Amino acid sequence: MPKSQFSSQAAASEAAKNYSPRLCNEDLAPVSKQGWSWYNIFSFWMSDVHSMGGYVVAASFFTLGLASWQVLICLLVGICIVQLCANLVAKPSQMTGVPYAVVCRQAFGVFGANIPAVIRGLIAFAWYGIQTYLAANALMLVSLKFWPALTPMTQVSWLGLSQLGWICFGIMWLLQAMVFWHGMNAIKRFIDIAGPAVYVVMGALAGWIVYKTGFDGISFTLASKSLSGGEQAWQMITATALVVSYFSGPLLNFGDFARYGKSMGEIRRGNRWGLPFNFLLFSIVTVVIVSGTQSLFGRMIIDPIETVSMVGNDLAVAIGLLTMITATIGINIVANFVSPAFDFSNCSPQKISFRTGGMIAAVGSVLLTPWNLFQSPELIHYTLDVLGAFIGPLFGILLADFYLLKRSKISVDDLFDDTPKGKYWYKGGFNPKAIAALLPSVGIGLAISFIPSLHAVANFSWFIGVALGAGAYRWIARDEMAARAGGDYRADVVMQKEQ
Repeated sequence: MPKSQFSSQAAASEAAKNYSPRLCNEDLAPVSKQGWSWYNIFSFWMSDVHSMGGYVVAASFFTLGLASWQVLICLLVGICIVQLCANLVAKPSQMTGVPYAVVCRQAFGVFGANIPAVIRGLIAFAWYGIQTYLAANALMLVSLKFWPALTPMTQVSWLGLSQLGWICFGIMWLLQAMVFWHGMNAIKRFIDIAGPAVYVVMGALAGWIVYKTGFDGISFTLASKSLSGGEQAWQMITATALVVSYFSGPLLNFGDFARYGKSMGEIRRGNRWGLPFNFLLFSIVTVVIVSGTQSLFGRMIIDPIETVSMVGNDLAVAIGLLTMITATIGINIVANFVSPAFDFSNCSPQKISFRTGGMIAAVGSVLLTPWNLFQSPELIHYTLDVLGAFIGPLFGILLADFYLLKRSKISVDDLFDDTPKGKYWYKGGFNPKAIAALLPSVGIGLAISFIPSLHAVANFSWFIGVALGAGAYRWIARDEMAARAGGDYRADVVMQKEQ
């Protein structure tokens, strides 16, 4: 690392003492030490990939009528797109050592950044509760497996959840809160363990499937229905888009973790091992298990909990389910706890700390009664589409501003300057151009989601949102781009690390 990087970090740390209290606290200020290696980034993605949700998404592609080898191609192409986008969104946060919400100040203004921050925080709000419910449901299965006498506690419900369900949900809620409460170092240690643990269980489950069916029972040409060549191509494109959409949430706020990376080289290496290589191996194991359930049970089972519960050995079932619970806790903290913690803290730095922001999301997730949300497939479908409709434009505007308008440069001090002299003050702390690009882009995405005649392209809402957001912002800010191309740029206030 060049000496200039150390001096830049030291200068940023010293300057943080003079940053506006309306924009800065200890959690939002540039980190003083960026110590995460490629393995920590690799573990981040392992926790994100190795979950019940990731397994279900991969396994569900069989219902589209695709053969096993086609599913693998879709998964690999989709994850390579995620890898490319992760490298792009990581750079501004790694350069400055600040989270996603603070980086957004460059595009939306120092106060306008609260718009994308709150949107991302509310999305995590709902999904935190859903993932907690999934983990609680697995815990309930383990409990009933070993203590059948608890069955009567599942027959009385309150607000849509049984008595045992409430107990299991409360346990999962507390476990996640305990990990989160100990800060980012504890989260880093947890995800370093959670991801690899699932490989052990998934590998053992795949081995058990092969042992029961033999290699002849594993078909890589398995498909649930017959499709023409054109239909197969369309379904493969759709499946690829769904892979990217599934990761769109953690992808948007990847800067919350990239800010701790030692260098962009380490982050790119972690993304390379954590996404294409790791996801391909996970996908092969998933395909083997799903394909094997067709031979073993006469039907394809896409729910990993159901598959594990059929193993027969109580101890094996308990270990398998508990490991999947651990993995779900990992992805929930990574994708749905850290993000709102920074996002809500960004709204009022002096009143809302990182811990407080996370606990707001945790408490709010209970008030949403996520089990009722999860039990409505139609509502979940619309939730995914709406998520893409919001996240896509935010992602497009952020990258268009950083790479096209600002030419990969960012002023750290101005990110925390709430005076009209600040570079990102724009008009009253808001950038009208970014907001003007965001509103119609989101509006079109929502229209695609809710107008029945447009449902055929709803699965591409994230891609459409990215293109609309980036394109609209580039066009609206074309005068600014022309000025910067002519050299009207204060390079003396820019902090950019050499790579």
